Amino acid sequence: MDIAIKIFLILHFIGLAGIIGSWLAVIKEPRVVAGMLHGAILQVVTGLALVGLREAQDVVEVNHMKIGIKLLVALAVLVVAFIGLRKEKQNPGSTETLAHVAGGLGILNVIIAVAWT
Repeated sequence: MDIAIKIFLILHFIGLAGIIGSWLAVIKEPRVVAGMLHGAILQVVTGLALVGLREAQDVVEVNHMKIGIKLLVALAVLVVAFIGLRKEKQNPGSTETLAHVAGGLGILNVIIAVAWT
């Protein structure tokens, strides 16, 4: 079980890097890129898997309030990235605000994860 948790945690961090890294890569000319969407999908899927695996362990107490808020933020990033990518395909360069929202929410999720004990 510990190996599975570590694998999903690594994938979770890779998803985070996809969101924030994609945002930082295009920060001079902000737009929503596919890396943001792929990172958001990976974050949601691996986050849910991590919670399920932690719940299966009797030793660890999961903070459901924290997880719920982090899930809402992650879903918001997913929706923003999805909408932004669709808008970007129709009208290139029109998703500056959505790119900043996705990147900012990604950073917010990191802050929640680290600061909320």
